[in-house]
Amino acid sequence: MSFTAAEQEFLRAQPIGRLSTIGPGGQPQIRPVGVHLGPDGTIDVVGHALASTQKWRNVIANPKVAFIVDEVHSVVPPRAQGIEIRGTAQITGDTIRITPSRVITWGIDGEGTRARNV
Repeated sequence: MSFTAAEQEFLRAQPIGRLSTIGPGGQPQIRPVGVHLGPDGTIDVVGHALASTQKWRNVIANPKVAFIVDEVHSVVPPRAQGIEIRGTAQITGDTIRITPSRVITWGIDGEGTRARNV
């Protein structure tokens, strides 16, 4: 499993994340998407008519992606938590499945920011 218990709990509680793919001409594209944590440590990205979207075509052309889920609990005092997942995506059925290679968290599993390769 690529995620700690606290990271898994956070991801399961979040229905929406933002997926960044590499678009035509090498420019990044970011879009809100539905998210499901897979039992094998992958992230499944779901959405309406996903196979007809630019992000789907982007993943086929270049599988490198970044995915982020975050939430702000308060501005004053500042309190937020989130997770950034960098990895490789593949088309699996009607989903985009992300296999993490790097995980960066803040406000999860304690204070501060933590990063690790998985």
